Amino acid sequence: MKNSILNRLFGFVFPYKWAFSSLVLLILLSACLSPLLPLLIQYTIDNIIAKNNQSQLYLALCGMIGLLAVNAVILYLNTLMAGKLSQNIIHDIRMKVFDKILRLKLKYYDQTQIGKLVTRTVSDVESLSDVFSSGFAAIAGDMLQLILIIGIMFYLNVKLTLICLCTVPPLLLSTYVFKEKVKKSFGEVRNAVATMNSFIQERISGMALVQIFSVEKQEMDKFKEMNKVHRDANIKSILYYSVYFPVADVISALGVGLIVWYGAKGVLDKNLSFGMVTAFIMYINQFFRPIRMIADRINTLQMGLVSISRIFEILDEEEIEDAQTTKIQHKIDGNISFKDVWFSYLPDQPILRGISFEVKKGEKVAIVGATGAGKTSIINLLNKFYTIDSGDILLDNRNLNDFSLSDLRQQIGLVLQDVFLFSGSINDNIRLGNAAITDQMIRDAAQKVGVNEFIEALPGQYEFNVNERGSTLSVGQRQLLSFVRVLLQNVNILILDEATSSIDSENEALIQTAIDNLLDNKTAIIIAHRLSTIQKAGKIIVLEKGEIVEMGDHQSLLENDGYYKKLYDVQFA
Repeated sequence: MKNSILNRLFGFVFPYKWAFSSLVLLILLSACLSPLLPLLIQYTIDNIIAKNNQSQLYLALCGMIGLLAVNAVILYLNTLMAGKLSQNIIHDIRMKVFDKILRLKLKYYDQTQIGKLVTRTVSDVESLSDVFSSGFAAIAGDMLQLILIIGIMFYLNVKLTLICLCTVPPLLLSTYVFKEKVKKSFGEVRNAVATMNSFIQERISGMALVQIFSVEKQEMDKFKEMNKVHRDANIKSILYYSVYFPVADVISALGVGLIVWYGAKGVLDKNLSFGMVTAFIMYINQFFRPIRMIADRINTLQMGLVSISRIFEILDEEEIEDAQTTKIQHKIDGNISFKDVWFSYLPDQPILRGISFEVKKGEKVAIVGATGAGKTSIINLLNKFYTIDSGDILLDNRNLNDFSLSDLRQQIGLVLQDVFLFSGSINDNIRLGNAAITDQMIRDAAQKVGVNEFIEALPGQYEFNVNERGSTLSVGQRQLLSFVRVLLQNVNILILDEATSSIDSENEALIQTAIDNLLDNKTAIIIAHRLSTIQKAGKIIVLEKGEIVEMGDHQSLLENDGYYKKLYDVQFA
């Protein structure tokens, strides 16, 4: 499993293979140069200082300074290249994740908290930065440095080397325990962060509800508990670090003490040179540092594996199935046909049961029924937000699955009851990134709908910032703007899903007038609870529990004295 994740992760490194290779070479070069300094110091002490050879002393000092300077330049290049490489890679990963989020089926969002997606896209991706800047390549450099140091130490003195290595087993044991504990605590931290993000996002979005029902204290208590879990998980991680590094330092100091004890005895007995003991003291510090760093880097890799596994969970989610067809060069006329369509959001719990009906070009059809009858599900299927279980949906006698998503949705205008506006100007929210829509076109459409007057009364007029979710506008105003937005699509099929439910009588009259004037020769499907808005429809489809129970015009349905008549009597009693 880990190998599979690492292979996929290195797929993001491949576009930067030359930068990554250069970084590895720099790290390996630094690993080779670091063990040379103790050798140079040993030679200086034993062969220059001990023999009072001043002529070579300055040369040795210049060599040390040059070695340190080269190491400093390599460290600078290493830090710079590692930082650039990691930032480029996480930039690509984040772009990949967000592109995937845009393509996920709506069913995924029905089952996933938005805060968790934010955590995956921002925090989890950001945590991968250290994986590339101080992860794979750095571990390779540390391993090479360890091998070189042990080889040089054995070459210089076998007994001193064995004394140094006797402290390695307890260090490796503590490193292993530290690695496992930190891995577990990091998983707890990431879960706590995702939970907090989801909670905060939901409560901020629903703040009006929280305050209306005066449950601020209850929500604060919930957040207090989540924050406590997050704090405790971080403290646990800090505790492991605070224990491990002092233990590693003590073990390292013990190794130095053994070298000093044995080395001093050897110097006094004239079995060892002072330069040799000095070199071994430096080597043992160089030896333990990579071991500690490897432990920390392995933890970084483990944290990265946890994050990247979460990210790959998103990347592996099922996308919207899109037809690979040639772009349609003409407009869809507007003939719609449902043939024995079955659909369910959850297995074995059908929402629509054998739905069959036809809408001809230019026909105005209304769909009515109680809440949960399946009205909006029909609209969702027509726009391919969800995939049907069985049956066929035809558009101009062509199967819906033959259309690409972009072609299909560009030719169907949809006005929803719950209008979503992004933070930005009115122009931006109507245009939605379509540069072909000019400011004058927006004003003309607003005039037709009858909303130009209220827009020009706002500060900044069409450049007025509606804020997040359109919070600075009323529900009715947001609905009217969405109507302007869909009119500019210039489509032959228009769907109104409870589009007038949040509009007062005056504005509703404006919209009804606009509909009458602008829907000539266009197909319209209107979903409404308020039967007064659909009495002019040429055909009314009545749904009950996912099935069509009646179909006809307003008058014939009233005369039929069926389900539609009951709905009508309830509303106009």
